Amino acid sequence: MTATTGRRPAGPLPHRELGAPDPAADRVGAAREAVRRSRREARRRSAGVRGVLAALVLGLLLVALSVGDFPLSPVEVLGALVGRGEGGAELVVLQLRLPRALAAVVAGACFGVSGAVLQALLRNPLASPDIIGISAGAGAAAVVAILGLGLSGLAVSAAAALGALATALAVAALATRGSLSGYRFVLVGIGAAALLNAVTSFALTRAQATDAAQALVWITGSLNGTDWDAVGPLLLGAGVLLPVSLVASRALSGLGVGDDAAAGLGLRVGRARLLLVVVAVGLAAVATAAAGPVAFVALVAAPIARRLLPGRSALGASALVGALVLSASDLVAQHAPLLPQLPVGVVTGVVGAPYLLWLLVRAGRDGTAG
Repeated sequence: MTATTGRRPAGPLPHRELGAPDPAADRVGAAREAVRRSRREARRRSAGVRGVLAALVLGLLLVALSVGDFPLSPVEVLGALVGRGEGGAELVVLQLRLPRALAAVVAGACFGVSGAVLQALLRNPLASPDIIGISAGAGAAAVVAILGLGLSGLAVSAAAALGALATALAVAALATRGSLSGYRFVLVGIGAAALLNAVTSFALTRAQATDAAQALVWITGSLNGTDWDAVGPLLLGAGVLLPVSLVASRALSGLGVGDDAAAGLGLRVGRARLLLVVVAVGLAAVATAAAGPVAFVALVAAPIARRLLPGRSALGASALVGALVLSASDLVAQHAPLLPQLPVGVVTGVVGAPYLLWLLVRAGRDGTAG
C-alpha cells in the first residue's frame, strides 16, 4: 500500500480549458466598469449643477436689468442688448444697469474662486480674503487714498488693489516659517486685519463728515454708481485670472493629498503653491477694487459649492455661487421694500455673519479651532 504524503503528484500543471471564464479577470473588468460608471455620473452631476447655477445667475442678471424706476420687460431688455431698444431702453440697460449687474456677477465670481483656492490651499474654512486681512488692506489703502490724498474713481480702485497685494505679501511673510500652516496664516491674517481696521477707523475719525461718509460707503462694499470705467479693469483682470485658476485646479487637487504625496506624484509643490496664492490674491484684489471689500462672499461660496459637488475642488461652481450670492445681495440692496438703497456689503454681512458664528462654534465643538 502506498502512503499518501499530501503532495501533488509530479507532472505538468493543469491548464484552464480554452474559452472557460476567468473569475479574476471578470472581477477586474467589473471594477473598471464601476469606476467608469462612477466617473460618468460625477461628470453628469457636475455639469448639471453648473448648468443650474449658470441659469440662476443669468436669470438674476435679467431681473437686475429689468427692475427699477424705469421697469422693462424681458423682451425689451433683450432688444436693448442687441441694439433694438425703444424709448430710452438702450440708455437704461446699457449705460445705467448693465455695468452694475455685470460687476456684481464678475466680482462675485472672483471672490468665490479666491475663497475656494485659499480654503483648499490652507485647509482652513476661515481662510478667505475678508478674514485674513486682504480686504482690510484694500479698505485701508482706499481710505487713505480718499481722505489723505484726495483721490477718486480708478485711482482709488488701484490703491485698493495695491493695498490688498501688499497685505497678502506681509501676511505670507509673517506666517510662513519653513512650511505653510493654514492655522498660523489665518491667525496672522486676523491680526493684520485688526491693525488695518484700526488705521481705517483713525483716518475716518480725523476726516470731514462728508469725506468720511464717502469713504465709509466704499469700505462697506458698494456697487452704487458703477460705470464702464470701473467694469473694464475688472473684466480684464478676471479674464486673465479666472482661466488661470481653473487650469491650476489640478495642482490644487494634488496639494490636497499632502506635500510629500504631491511631490511624489511629480508636482512642484513650492511653485504650485506660489501660483495659487498669487491667483487667489489677484482675484480678491481686482474684485475689491471694483466693488469694495464686500464681506463674506468669498467665505460662503466655496462651502456651498463643495456641498453641491462633494469630493471635488469645485472652482467653477464656487465662481457661479459667488456670482449668485453677490448678484442676489445687490438686488436686495437696491430694491428691498421699505428701505433706502443700501450698500451691498450690508446685505452680505447680514447673510454671512451668522454663518461665520456657526463655523466658529462648530470648530470649537469639534476641537478643530486650534
